Amino acid sequence: MSVNVGKSIKKIDAKALITGKPVYTEDIEPTGALVVKLLRSPHAHASIKSIDKSKALLVPGIEAIYTFEDVPKKRFTLAGQSFPEPSPYDRLILDKVVRYVGDEVCIVAGATEDAVDRAMKLIKVDYEVLESLIDYEKAIDHPVVIHTEDDYKVNFDIGNEVHRNICASGSSGHGNVEEVFAKSDIILEHVYRTKANNQTAMESFKTFTTLDAYGRITIVSSTQVPFHVRRHVAHALELSPSKIKVVKPRIGGGFGAKQTLVTEMFPAFVTMKTGKPAKLYYSRKEAFTASTSRHAMTIKVKIGAKKDGTILGIKMHTLSNTGAYGEHGPTTVGLSATKTISLYNKAEAYQFDYEVVYTNTMSAGAFRGYGATQGGFALESAVNELATKLHMDPVALRLKNLLAVGEKMHAYYNEELQSCRLRECIQTGREMIGWDNKYPSYILDNGKIRAYGMAISMQGSGISNVDVASVSIHLNDNGMYTLMIGATDMGTGCDTILAQMAADGLGCNMDQITVHGVDTDVSPYDTGSYASSTTYVTGGAVLKACESMQSQILEASAKILGVPKEALEFDGTCIYGEGKTLLLADLANALVVGSNTQLVAIGTNSQEVSPPPFMAGFVEIEADPDTMVYTIVDYVAVVDCGTVINPNLAKVQVEGGIAQGIGMAMTEDIRYSKDGRMYNDSFMMYRIPSRLDVGKIRVAFESSYEPTGPHGAKSIGEIVINTPSPAIADAVYNAYGRRVRELPITPERIFNTTKE
Repeated sequence: MSVNVGKSIKKIDAKALITGKPVYTEDIEPTGALVVKLLRSPHAHASIKSIDKSKALLVPGIEAIYTFEDVPKKRFTLAGQSFPEPSPYDRLILDKVVRYVGDEVCIVAGATEDAVDRAMKLIKVDYEVLESLIDYEKAIDHPVVIHTEDDYKVNFDIGNEVHRNICASGSSGHGNVEEVFAKSDIILEHVYRTKANNQTAMESFKTFTTLDAYGRITIVSSTQVPFHVRRHVAHALELSPSKIKVVKPRIGGGFGAKQTLVTEMFPAFVTMKTGKPAKLYYSRKEAFTASTSRHAMTIKVKIGAKKDGTILGIKMHTLSNTGAYGEHGPTTVGLSATKTISLYNKAEAYQFDYEVVYTNTMSAGAFRGYGATQGGFALESAVNELATKLHMDPVALRLKNLLAVGEKMHAYYNEELQSCRLRECIQTGREMIGWDNKYPSYILDNGKIRAYGMAISMQGSGISNVDVASVSIHLNDNGMYTLMIGATDMGTGCDTILAQMAADGLGCNMDQITVHGVDTDVSPYDTGSYASSTTYVTGGAVLKACESMQSQILEASAKILGVPKEALEFDGTCIYGEGKTLLLADLANALVVGSNTQLVAIGTNSQEVSPPPFMAGFVEIEADPDTMVYTIVDYVAVVDCGTVINPNLAKVQVEGGIAQGIGMAMTEDIRYSKDGRMYNDSFMMYRIPSRLDVGKIRVAFESSYEPTGPHGAKSIGEIVINTPSPAIADAVYNAYGRRVRELPITPERIFNTTKE
């Protein structure tokens, strides 16, 4: 029986965080570190003819100024992905060609921020300004080609045609979708557009670096992927990975932005060249304009169905904008279909085609939902439109077409579905919001309209056959345990959840487990905290390590007690059998004396499957028929994430994801001028929702049991952001009779949409 799993245990670092203890990167920086800043391109596309840094070098306190002539000429990717990365090697630390407004031109290092700021103003760069390409829908075969370098590299075939501005392309399918369309009673076909969004983590991108006595570079950074940082920096600096150590302190949010290297490379280069500590902390403007965003996508959806609502075929085409560089471009796009079409797995056929294109805009990267969010807006909006066309309740339409346990999911790598309570999620959400009595809308006494919408979603749990996690558990001399992990807690509470699993696996209390933060020198390997992998993949490794530790405890006790191992039992505190007992603390003390050995258990976990969590989202809005202004009144989310390890932390994950999804749906919109300048480069211009904007959020769980997951658990981190956009879009239609197929759904966009 679980003592800790399933309980709402408080985060183990809660007190430190709320009392302001120094736990983040900037809190623990070394004294005297060089300030590093980056001179950036004012042009979207240009070739650097010359750089005059002579006057800047005369500024007192300036240590060094580096240009493209000073850095290694080895291309790399910044995507935090396992080797061999599917993202192209299309970057240099500094390049002669700049490809977006904000691209790095010079690295400036000095003793003080004031000296660096003064020096940056004195650097003279002579550019040959080139024609730029901003509109990604015009990118393929455009006269402007973003990457023309000879040393551009891909690790394997990703459908790359760089001379056509195609970073990646591909297709997949099942059955003959055209034949299915031919026998359909209803054909629905529309184009949906999602915009680039910024992850807006509370803590910006921050890194400092030092050189130890052995000539090794230590990188302390707010990152989701410490081990990938080590590999990428070593590759780009042409160093052995043994010369790089990465330490991850507490992180003030990541949401995927920190699955890409942003600030790590530059201070590491400065430290390598100067031997001195260096730090690079992004301003909020830099976080907006020189990091990564969500991929903007244009998605064409075609659905064929019978009059009774049976969905026969689905066809999707996705065009994705990777921006100036290809981080995550080849992998994000696939999820727009694999984790959406699969919801309607009973369809006889599907077809999915895609292209990922380069433009002269800031690189896109990872963001919570990772393509499934964009695809979910498109396909779920289309299904809602199909329900309207068929005069069916969208709940009834979905219940008729849902995937089911035991089915092979054709669009989801042909995996067999082993756990799913999506039907129950829909039914519970329907009851919680009062759907049957309120849908689609009604008018209040004051003339305003209450309208309703819904959507469903699925995600994944890690990347099958790729993600791997290892943990080690040490039995210390005092009978306590140290849990060594390589996974990154981004504020989600994974340290707490993994400690809960370990405590249950060892039969002890939570306070007997010390969780050690990530240090690539001593932490066991973990691919990182992304792809909703930590609870499922790393949690599985914890359970394996606990099994090994229990076995070792019994074996060591058998030698001391003179009792066969098979006759012993361990209750977490005491080992006993055949009338003899041994306290765990006494065993631990005995193991560090003489020729005995301290017990260390290692568990490694990877999975051949990625079991999907599911969610149903229902929204109630209040809409003004005169101004087209609407507000969120109520959002009901019901989630199947398998066994809920920590209900309170899971609930917070759901609430946070919904708030981000509401922002994507209603207000968030990165836009560029015709010459490539980002308009939305501050919180004054880029509006994320506050607590006042998201209405009441209510969360419930319908727990399935996933046989491949630790304690039956699946993921929860990403699934929660996917339903707000399509649900809100349908509620807006039910309020105004206007179908908005482009995000964000603003009053202006509603007004400019033709009423149906």
